[in-house]
Amino acid sequence: MSTTRLLILGVVRIFQPVHGYDVRRELLSWHADDWAHVAPGSVYHALKKLAEEGLLTEVSTRQVGSRPARTTYEITDKGEAEFQDLLRRYWWEYSVPPDPFTAAYAFLPALARREAAGALRNRARLLRLFVDGTEVRLAASPNADAPHVAYMFELSMAKARVEADWCERLADRVEAGELPSAD
Repeated sequence: MSTTRLLILGVVRIFQPVHGYDVRRELLSWHADDWAHVAPGSVYHALKKLAEEGLLTEVSTRQVGSRPARTTYEITDKGEAEFQDLLRRYWWEYSVPPDPFTAAYAFLPALARREAAGALRNRARLLRLFVDGTEVRLAASPNADAPHVAYMFELSMAKARVEADWCERLADRVEAGELPSAD
């Protein structure tokens, strides 16, 4: 939840006082559900938990018409300290992100040569499709309010390009019989 904590504290900090709906909408506009795995539905739970921990304070709750009640949040001094700590930790430390592909790759020898090479080439294709789709998405809705966000997507695309090239090179090695396989 640390990434979620950082994102929610940061968004509340920027837009406070702010409703949970607006926090959710902002994170969706950043596509945080894709790169940070922050499920839109988890935002409300996280807001309540952060308020229970004293990192956010509930300023008011209002219900307009038949809409659900909306709670407005602000960051507390304790929440600001937590935000600053997480922010600096993530800027200055490196941690390898968990990737199920890495676990599957550890068992490369369990696949037949043809299947392994095909899977690697398919992964390269999917990574390139991700890059193409991200480029289209950025062109269609440039984030003028937060130009640094476009650079974040640029980093994701660069990583995907490098991995796609790696997959292609490895597929060549698998096909050449340079790596172990089930056949």
